[in-house]
Amino acid sequence: MKILRITKLSCVTALLSFFNALSVANAAEKIVIKGSDTLGAKMVPQLAEEFKAIKAKQGINVTFEIAAEGSSTGIAAVIDKTADLGMSSRDAKGTEISKGLLAGIKMEPITVAKDGIAIVVQDNNPMDEISAREVEKIFTGDVENWSAINGKPGSISVYTRNTSSGTYAVFQDLALRKRDYASSSQKMAGNEQIASEVAKNTNGIGYVGLAYLGSPGLKPLPVDGISPDNPDYSFARPLYYFYDAKSEMRPIVKEFVDFCLSPKGQEIVQSVYFISIL
Repeated sequence: MKILRITKLSCVTALLSFFNALSVANAAEKIVIKGSDTLGAKMVPQLAEEFKAIKAKQGINVTFEIAAEGSSTGIAAVIDKTADLGMSSRDAKGTEISKGLLAGIKMEPITVAKDGIAIVVQDNNPMDEISAREVEKIFTGDVENWSAINGKPGSISVYTRNTSSGTYAVFQDLALRKRDYASSSQKMAGNEQIASEVAKNTNGIGYVGLAYLGSPGLKPLPVDGISPDNPDYSFARPLYYFYDAKSEMRPIVKEFVDFCLSPKGQEIVQSVYFISIL
C-alpha cells in the first residue's frame, strides 16, 4: 500500500509538471508598439504577423497591440512606459530627450527602414515632375493656383499630416526649409487619408510614405528628376523604433526587433515599398 501511495503521488506530480509545461509553452507574450502611422499602418503589422507565425510554430503565442497615431505619441509612450517600442518617422526632439531623462528614460533609436516622403497629385494632373522650389512654394502658400506651376488654372488644395506626425515635422524641415505650412493647408490624420483626398481632387497635392504610392488615383511626382524610392531623393528619411536604453529590453521584444532587422524582416520592409537598411 505504501508503494501504491507513492506511485499515485508521483503520477499527480508528473501531471502537474506536464500541465505547467503546457501552460508555459502556450503562454501569451504581449508586445505593445505605439507611434508613427508611416510605420504602423502597414509595415509593422505585417512584420508582427510574420513574427507571430514563427513563434507559434515554437509553441509561443505572441500578441501585439499596435497604435499608429503619430510619432509624438510613440515617443511619449516610451517615456511614460506604456509601450515597449515607439515608432517614429523623425528624430527625437531635445525636449523629448530631456523629458525622458527626467523620468529615468534614456531614449535610443533603432533604424528599422528608410522612407521617401513622396509628393502626390491626382493621376489626371498634367505634371510629370516637380522641383523642390515649387514644392516649397506650394506647401507654404507662396503659390495658390496651379496656373503658376503647370499652366492649368485651379486653386491648389494642399493636404498635410497633422502636427503630432513625425512626417509633418520632417517634411517641414526638408521641403519647407523650416517655414510654416500654408494656413489653408488641410491636416489629415494619416497617409491613407491624404491619399484618399488627393485621389478625388483634381487640384489636390499632398505627401505620403512610399507604402502608399500604389493607392488608386494617385500620381507620384519625381522631385528635381529623382524618384522617391531613390536613396538620393531630397525628402528621404530613416524610420525608427525608440526604446529605453536604461532598461533591459524584454527577450521577446528583442527577438522581434532582431527579426525586423533580419534579411526576412527586411524583405517585408521592401514588400511594402520602403527601403531596406541591408
